[in-house]
Amino acid sequence: MIDFRYHLVSLISVFLALAVGIALGAGPLKETIGNQLTGQVEQLRAEKDALRADLDATTTELDERDTYLDAASDDLIAGILPRTVAVLTLPGTDTATVDAVLERVEQSGATVSARVEVAPNWTDPAQGDFRASLVGNLLGYLDPAPATDADAAAILGAALAQGLTSAKPEDPAALTDNATLVLDVLAQGDLISLTQAPTGPADAFVVIAPAADVADTATPAPAEDVAAADDAVLALIGALAAEGQGTVVGGPAAQDADVVNLVRGDVEIAGRVATVDTIGEITGQLTVPQALAAAIAGTIGHYGFASSATAVIPPQVSLQPVVVAPVEPVPTAPVG
Repeated sequence: MIDFRYHLVSLISVFLALAVGIALGAGPLKETIGNQLTGQVEQLRAEKDALRADLDATTTELDERDTYLDAASDDLIAGILPRTVAVLTLPGTDTATVDAVLERVEQSGATVSARVEVAPNWTDPAQGDFRASLVGNLLGYLDPAPATDADAAAILGAALAQGLTSAKPEDPAALTDNATLVLDVLAQGDLISLTQAPTGPADAFVVIAPAADVADTATPAPAEDVAAADDAVLALIGALAAEGQGTVVGGPAAQDADVVNLVRGDVEIAGRVATVDTIGEITGQLTVPQALAAAIAGTIGHYGFASSATAVIPPQVSLQPVVVAPVEPVPTAPVG
C-alpha cells in the first residue's frame, strides 16, 4: 500500500523538476530557445511568402491564358456550328458554367432553340410510380414509338427528345403539335422546366451536368436507387442521341459517379455521344461547340484533361449551313 511518504516524495520530485526547468529556461537555455523559436517563425514566414508569390504567379499565368484564348476564340469556333441546338441542364448544374457554355455555343454560330432544366423528379425514386403513370399519356404522341420492351425512363427520354426535335413537314422551322403537347405534359408533371421555350426544332443537343453529389455517409442512398437514377440519366442521353444530329455532354469528370464518366463508361452510349470535361474553364467551354461540330460530322470523341478523356481537343470541323425545304403535300386525284 502506497503511504503518505511516497506521495510526498513524488510531489517534491515534480517541483524540483519544474524549478530546474525554469532555472535553465531563464538562464543558459534562454538564448538558445529564443533563437530557435525566432528562426522557426522566420522560416515559416519566408515559406508563406514564397507560396503566396507562387500562387500569385500561377493566377497571373491562368488569367493571361484565359485572356489569350478569349481573344483567339473567334478564330477557333466562330461559324463552325450553323445548327439549332437545345441545351439541357441536369439538377445541380452551376448557373455561371451554363451561361459560359451558352455564350460559346452561340459564338460558334449556333442558334439556341430551347433551354430545358431537367427536374430532380426525373430521377427521384419516390416519383417512380408517377413517372410510370405519365408514360401512358405520352405513348400515343410519339413517332416513332419506343420499343415494346422500353421502360419508363427510356420512354420519357424519347418523349423529351422528340418534343425538342419533331418538325412539321410543311414547315420545318416549327415543332409539330404533338411535340408541343409532349413538352407541356412533361412540364406540367414537374419533370422539366423550360427556361427558354422552344423557338423551333433542334438539330443537336448540349447536356450540361453537375459534379456528383458527395454521398451522405450517415444515411447513404440505397445502391439500387443510385443505379436507377444513373440509368434514367443515361436513357435520356441515349434518347437525345437517337433523335439529334449530334449530342455532347459536358461536366466534371473527377468522380466515377459524374455523368461524363457514366457516359464514357457505357460502351454503347460512348460510341454515339461526345463528352467534354473541365467545362468550368474556358478550355472546356470552347471545346463544347467544337466537339458538337465534330460529332455532327461523324467523329465522336471524349475530350479534356481527365484520365477518362481520349483526346485533349476535337478535330477542327466547320459545318456548312443546311437548308431544309418544306415538303409539299402530294395532290390527290379528283374522285369520279
